[in-house]
Amino acid sequence: MIHKGALVAGIFIGAAAGILFAPEKGSVTRDKLKKEGKDIKDQLSNDLKEVKEDLTKAAASGKEKFKEDSKIFKAKASKQAEKAITFLEKQLAILKEKNKTYQTS
Repeated sequence: MIHKGALVAGIFIGAAAGILFAPEKGSVTRDKLKKEGKDIKDQLSNDLKEVKEDLTKAAASGKEKFKEDSKIFKAKASKQAEKAITFLEKQLAILKEKNKTYQTS
């Protein structure tokens, strides 16, 4: 892929070199400058649109990756929470049995 900044710089340098090495009447030169300026503006506009599209795609991709990672994290956290709850329930059952020995009838 051609670096867009280099492309724009090349267009600008080419236009400037053309003007310097082939001078013409002022009106012709101004018309050429206007055309080159418009071409550069159009190229920049197209480049910005491409960058915007690329950023939009990257953001959407990142959003989907985040959602996927979030689901995985939630599932792992839920499993760990279940293990902790099971452990605590077992400990509670042990404590209840010990507590029964301290109760008087």
